[in-house]
Order: sequence, then C-alpha cells, then structure tokens
Amino acid sequence: MSFTLHGIPVSRGIAIGRAHLLAAAALEVAHYLVPLDKVEAEIARLEHAISTVVEELYAVEKQLSDDAPAEFAALLELHRLILQDPLLSVRPQQLIRERLYNAEWALTTQLNAVVEQFEKMEDEYIASRKADVEQVVERVLKNLMGTANAFPEPVEGQDEMIVVSHDIAPADMLQFKKKVFGGFATDLGGVTSHTAILARSLDIPAVVGLGMAARLIQQDEWLIVDGDAGVIIVDPSSIVLEEYRLKHRDLELGREKLKRLRGMASRTVDDVPIELLANIELPGDCEQANEVGASGVGLYRTEFLFMNRNGNLPNEDEQFEAYRSVVTAMTGRPVTIRTLDIGADKPFDSNQPSAAANPALGLRAIRYCLSEPQMFLEQLRAILRASAFGPIKLLIPMVAHAHEVDQALNLIEQAKTQLTEKGIAFDHDIPVGGMIEIPAAALTLPMLAKRLDFFSIGTNDLIQYTLAIDRTDNAVAHLYDPLHPAILQLIAQTIQTCARLGLEVSVCGEMAGDTKLARLLLGMGLRQFSMHPAQLLSVKQEILRSDTTQCAPLAKRILSATEPEKILGLIEKLRAV
Repeated sequence: MSFTLHGIPVSRGIAIGRAHLLAAAALEVAHYLVPLDKVEAEIARLEHAISTVVEELYAVEKQLSDDAPAEFAALLELHRLILQDPLLSVRPQQLIRERLYNAEWALTTQLNAVVEQFEKMEDEYIASRKADVEQVVERVLKNLMGTANAFPEPVEGQDEMIVVSHDIAPADMLQFKKKVFGGFATDLGGVTSHTAILARSLDIPAVVGLGMAARLIQQDEWLIVDGDAGVIIVDPSSIVLEEYRLKHRDLELGREKLKRLRGMASRTVDDVPIELLANIELPGDCEQANEVGASGVGLYRTEFLFMNRNGNLPNEDEQFEAYRSVVTAMTGRPVTIRTLDIGADKPFDSNQPSAAANPALGLRAIRYCLSEPQMFLEQLRAILRASAFGPIKLLIPMVAHAHEVDQALNLIEQAKTQLTEKGIAFDHDIPVGGMIEIPAAALTLPMLAKRLDFFSIGTNDLIQYTLAIDRTDNAVAHLYDPLHPAILQLIAQTIQTCARLGLEVSVCGEMAGDTKLARLLLGMGLRQFSMHPAQLLSVKQEILRSDTTQCAPLAKRILSATEPEKILGLIEKLRAV
C-alpha cells in the first residue's frame, strides 16, 4: 500500500531505490537477571564491549580518506568521549551489581534515564545531542548482542538502496558514503543534527524527523526520497515512480547544464553585476564553493568549531589555522567570518544544557561573546591573524543595541593592540559588519550604520523574531512565512537604507538560495546573495535570465500589497517576466 511520510528536508535532491532498514538494537534487548557468581563476568562483558567500540571508532578515524568531511573526526572523538562518561561507563556496572541486570538491560535502563533528562529540554539543538548518546549506546548494544549494521555491497545494475533508520551515527555515515547509497530517511534529527550536517557535506538526498519511518517501512520496499519537499513516498504507484524517475533524470541533466555556468560572469540581462557568495560551516566546505565558482564566502559560521567538544574549546592557534585555511582556499576572494553565534540555545557542552526559559531570546551570539570577553578576544585575534593571508570581513551576529556594537568594536581594537605589541601582522583596516536578524536592528539601521561598514540580512532569524515563531516547533512551523508583508518590508527597507548610505548589504539566509525569490530580491535592489554552494548555480541561472528594470516595478507592487493571495500572484507574475 502506498503512503507518504513528511519530515524535515535537510539535503536536497531526489533518490529512488529499495529500503535498507537498520534495526535499532535497543528494541531487541533481552531482559534477565544475572546469577550472583556471574556478576563480575557480566561487568567484564560490558567493559569489553565498550572498549571494543572505542577501538572501532579509532579504526574508523584512521580510515578517513583525505576527502572525508572535516567534521567526521570531531564527531568520532565526541562519541569516544561519551563512552568515557561515568553515566554510561560506571552507572550500568552499578545496576548489574545492585539489581543483577544483564549488561544490555543495565545499559538501556541507564540510556532511558539519560534520554529522559534531555527530553525535558525544549530545544532542537539539545535534542540532537541526545541522539549522539543514543547512537553510542546502540553501537555498544550491537557489540554485546553480536549484531551489526549490515551494509551490503551495491551490485552493478542492482536497484539503489535507501537507508531507513531510527537514527544514523557518524561512524556509520562513513560506510554510508563508501557504499554509495542513494539517500536516507530517519525518525530522529533536525536541521542542526549531525546527520543533517553530514548529509549536506556528502550531498546525499535526505529527510529526517519522520517519526515512525523505521517502523512503518518494510525491508526492500520501493522508496522515493524527495529531499527538496521533505517527503518520503513508500511503495509508490507505477505512475508516481515513473514521474519521479523523469524528475530525477531532469534534475541530473539540469545539474550538468548548470555546471556550464560556473565560469560565466554573474550579470543580469540589463548588465547589472550580481555577487554570488557561499555560506560555509567548516573549512572543508570551500572545495564545494570553489567548484560552483563562488565569488567569495559570504558567511562562515564559526560556531561549528566550538560545538560538542566537552569543554575542550579550540584555542587561538587552532582557530587561526581554520580561518587561514579558508582564506587560502578562496585564493584572494573575500571571506566574511561571523563571530561566535552560540549561547543559550547552542551550548558548548550538550551535557550541561541551559536552563533559560526562552533560549532564542537569551544569552546568545554577541550577547554571549560580550559576557565572555577573554574567549571573544581569543577569537578576534585568530580572525585578525588570518586576515594577513587574504581579504577578511568580520561579521557580528544579532546586533540590536548601539552599546553592544560599541563594546564589540572596543574589543576588536583591544585585540589589534595585543597583536601589534607582539609584532603579528594583520589587516588594520578589516571591515566590520553586523547581522540584521532582529526587527529592532532593521528599524534603527542608521544608528548602526554610523558604527559598522557593511550589513548582512539573516532572513531565517529575522522571520522567526518578527513573526514570533519558533521555526523548529512543528506546531507553528506552518506560520513561518518569508513572504509575510512585514518581512518583505523589513528586508526592502534594509536594502534601500544601505543603498542610500553607500554601504554593502547581502542576504545570507535561506531566502538568498530560493530561486523563486531571486527576482523579488533583485527588484528590491539586492546585489549580493550568499547561500549554500549547492544552491548557487541555480540562483545564478535565474539571475542571468532576469532584467532589473522589469523586476523593480513588480517588486514595488509586491511591497505595497497586504493580502497573501495578491502577493503570491504578483510573485508568479514576476517570475514570468
């Protein structure tokens, strides 16, 4: 019987193939009491399983190829550290001694206790860190039970395989890449989960957060993974299957054609130059940015260097090497490095989550950095040192108050002084900009413009804060609307104010990579787009077909409209000109 599952699209594209289920070991655990004289042997069995998994993770790390995403090693290290935590290494032993539980039962009992604590935290990022603990325990359980994830070798001519799992651990993702699966679907996960990050790095179509996929889908069933719509079609009809096969072929042909645009100048029909930049999360992402001909990095999210390190934060030298590698890889093209956007909703240590009642409105981004000036100074020095190797622009997230910007600028000057005293080279005139993510920043832009050199509009948070919607909350996700009149007004006002003041402005949120909105942004006056590298050539194609003299009048009409139906109608008309 055919049915459709809806989840979170995290990696674009379409995959068609047979389901390959990865069973959850925790669901198959036996429960029995261990005789008193066998307790120490049972504890030894548990210790051996944990040490074996640690050795497996080391072995996997040693096998990492040069082209493996840089975050793999960090994730494998995180899983080894989790196994060393007393909550998983000591407490299950106590359950074996005190309650005579068998090793599997003791481990799953403790896992449930840990997971319960995570589930009390209403935060997407913390929930995704819970998944790391579950993945590690899953691996130990499979060792105890003598089972393992079966990853069969694909045979030439055989149907492509789609992995379906409750969740997928980073170590298993390596096999996922080696076996050249078509895509994957998981019950758990969100936009910031490891599986989502790795899927984007590997460019594999993926849908996560499906809830019950691993229980509803049967082994070898035909699946369609629509990574653009966030949909899994199970046992599709022959008509739907053929339709998606044609769509898949069209996408592949389209991708090949888009590659021809790589070397073309990004100009509109009326010869207006448009700068297309890449958003990156890790130094290794520069390769993909270069492949699509990005004119630079418009947003380097530095927080990924800091996450999941169990308190072992990157020092100045480690940060410097990461920033320098990006600058070097971009060979003279500008790199915009955003300072640490971390805090209440994205803790350094997932085992010590914040107790803030509303993390999105709490101590995060520039607020957090100003509360930890020594840590902030360390990052600023690292960025400044890297600026000696190529053009860097420094971007401050979540600005809202003049005093916040003033404090940040004072710390930048302090970092410059410290480097000068040590005789370390850097760009003394490094541009400093601000992220427009809060309505207050958009509405008081002239105040910020007196202090900053450029601006970048983060549409994801701007929409969230303007419409008072937590975009990670499924209950209100349908209200997240980039075409809401208030959003369009704030974006247009920001672009126009920057143009009047002679300041650069870019859009670096998801709206920049949406081909359906490219002409609207052009009509508003935007001349600098920053997006995921996978979206760049599609947007470039749209820009090459656009005429700003035709876009501007229709954009003006859209901005004056207030009814959703009229806005959508005008958007379609704009796309047709």
